[in-house]
Amino acid sequence: MKHLLLASLAALVATMPIAAADYRARLPEDETIYFLLPDRFDNADPSNDRGGQAGDRLHTGFDPTDTAFYHGGDIKGVTAKLDYIQKLGATAVWVAPIFVNKAVQGPPGHESAGYHGYWITDFTHVDPHLGTDADFKALVDAAHARGMKVYMDIVVNHTADVIRYRECADGAPCPYRSRADYPYTRKGGPAGAPINAGFAGDAVQSSANFAKLTRPDYAYTPYVPAGEEHVKVPAWLNDPIYYHNRGNSTFTGESSTMGDFSGLDDVMTENPRVVAGFIDIYGAWIDRFHVDGFRIDTARHVNPEFWQAFAPAMLKRAKADGIPHFHIFGEVAVPDVATLAEHTRVDKLPAVLDFGFRKAALDSAAGKAGTDVFDHLFAGDSLYEDGFATADELPTFVSNHDNGRFAWYVKQAFPQASDEEVMRRVILAHAMILTLRGVPTIYAGDEQGFVGKGEDQAAREDQFASRTPSYLDQTLLGTSATHATARFDEDHPIYRAIADLARIRTATPALRRGTQIVRASGDTPGLLAVSRFDPVTHREVLIAFNTSTAPIAANVQVETASRTFASLHGTCAAATAPGSVRVTLAPLDYMICAAGASE
Repeated sequence: MKHLLLASLAALVATMPIAAADYRARLPEDETIYFLLPDRFDNADPSNDRGGQAGDRLHTGFDPTDTAFYHGGDIKGVTAKLDYIQKLGATAVWVAPIFVNKAVQGPPGHESAGYHGYWITDFTHVDPHLGTDADFKALVDAAHARGMKVYMDIVVNHTADVIRYRECADGAPCPYRSRADYPYTRKGGPAGAPINAGFAGDAVQSSANFAKLTRPDYAYTPYVPAGEEHVKVPAWLNDPIYYHNRGNSTFTGESSTMGDFSGLDDVMTENPRVVAGFIDIYGAWIDRFHVDGFRIDTARHVNPEFWQAFAPAMLKRAKADGIPHFHIFGEVAVPDVATLAEHTRVDKLPAVLDFGFRKAALDSAAGKAGTDVFDHLFAGDSLYEDGFATADELPTFVSNHDNGRFAWYVKQAFPQASDEEVMRRVILAHAMILTLRGVPTIYAGDEQGFVGKGEDQAAREDQFASRTPSYLDQTLLGTSATHATARFDEDHPIYRAIADLARIRTATPALRRGTQIVRASGDTPGLLAVSRFDPVTHREVLIAFNTSTAPIAANVQVETASRTFASLHGTCAAATAPGSVRVTLAPLDYMICAAGASE
């Protein structure tokens, strides 16, 4: 009887709308994530625009006319727009790093600001440009009161660019110097004076071994400029011994995990003191604010042993704080499924951002490839640690702040396409992430028809009224408005389409937790059909997409028990014979069809 009651309870929880359930009980795959950069989202408190600093933009970092500087958005702005985000259908908000950043860095004439959050000096507090620790607590509490989760974007690989090398002129790039050419036990190369006696190398990751690494001048001679000796928090981060100090990464070979990321100080994450230090830093954020997950920046540039210790420690810390389904996903910015899977198997990261899915969507819905790209993508799901269960937890996306907006890629592939066609392709891509396996992740602004002009800063437009010339001259999809006015229009056609899809996903367990089978695909643009199955009732939900600009009519295989279909989106037909249903789709359209109870 006890087992029957537990099974009945599990069935009830799996089928009830997730908005009505305790948000702590939701699995990572139940969420729909909304990703934003606080500085570019909404400016609710102009008093913090300059971060409490005086002077020009090179001191304050504030210049809303320049894409490379702070524009004024803040955490209070995110809190003020939670209703807008929730109405879109998002159940979790992922915020770009909020930690104290070096306001401005870069050589003379090439300065830029840390508005994006990835140039951290103080890992323990909120950057004053974005608000206060109390503001962040208010955001998390307000989200939780709505049944929404908050994910933090965290950085371990590097800090802001503070450390300098004597051998390099100020601002000049420092080429990477390898362990073979510059071993830890000699100063300046194999012929140099002996140093760090007895150090057995970074592969021996014990406290006793790293106690013998006392001098950081094996490759370069690092130093901290006057006035910045104590800028980093916690204080141990100010000591160059806790950094690799080997010059700029080439992003190949050993430099991928040991080189400075475009000059940023690369932390020696092999050192047990560093491992313990970051566990303390980020564990404290879980304890203090009860956040619900971490997105890990530049995860592929950190040695696997660090993650093998860090990720379990964070999950344990979260569980102790009453957070049973803490979601951790790393940024591994490559589309190759084997490489992505490696970081779940070797590094033991619970999940990674699904750059493979993004490529499949770009190649098909924003390109000219066949729909069989999804066959190849999903065939690799078994490679992940825990196989398909891990694949279900991969955040899927089509746009982001580094690689550009989906609409921009559509315009590159189809320069003659009308704005209507571009918008249909954008909606089609969002239909893919909201119905196929994985955790849909929407990049702020996509729902308002943002197009952008490329990658990085060109895809980080203000959602509040912008003063940036290169943003103001952009045309938006689905509206005659421009970036000169705040873009939070709940009647925008893309916003409405995503909201409808999110509502369907929330109410349909098969689209959140269901296993999936590719039913139809081809080597040219056209039909992609996928079945997903309710985790409790096992009823089928058939999803079909048309990535071509011609209408489609085709027979698609379904389960023989699936005789009738309710139309969740589009016009669904009854099975024409056991195991076959006729699918009819307009150009660049999609349908979602839920099978009824078997007869």
